[in-house]
Amino acid sequence: MNHWVKIFFLFILTITSCHIGKRVTNPNVIQENKLQSVVKSWMGAPYKLGGNTRQGIDCSGLVFQLYKEIYNKVTPRTSKTLYEAATKISDKELQVGDLVFFNIDGRGISHVGVYIGENKFVHASSSKGVVLSLLSENYYKKHFVSFGRLR
Repeated sequence: MNHWVKIFFLFILTITSCHIGKRVTNPNVIQENKLQSVVKSWMGAPYKLGGNTRQGIDCSGLVFQLYKEIYNKVTPRTSKTLYEAATKISDKELQVGDLVFFNIDGRGISHVGVYIGENKFVHASSSKGVVLSLLSENYYKKHFVSFGRLR
């Protein structure tokens, strides 16, 4: 084989081998996977007003714990202060990890959850503890206020 042809093939091999084995990882995918895992660990934790542990937690306490574990971010501690701190977004902008706000008691923001994709959100229900619910459920559609983003 011609000397220049060998050099050319060696050059091509060197260039292409630099890309072999490299994985491109999307930080959002990593955080979504982490969110799914952390949410599973909280499922079924009982509701406790003002609670902040797996032995008892309320809706804003769950947001506080999820954001701390997943995003290493400290959040406000009530649904109202979370709402005030969040940038309001439309349903077209909604991403996994965004917040979902509700007016359950008719007196303003009184409930919050974390959107996990596929029309679902995780929250601490006062009657069922930490659960997944659908945004399309009539109860949540009736009390929905806004989506918000803290990141």
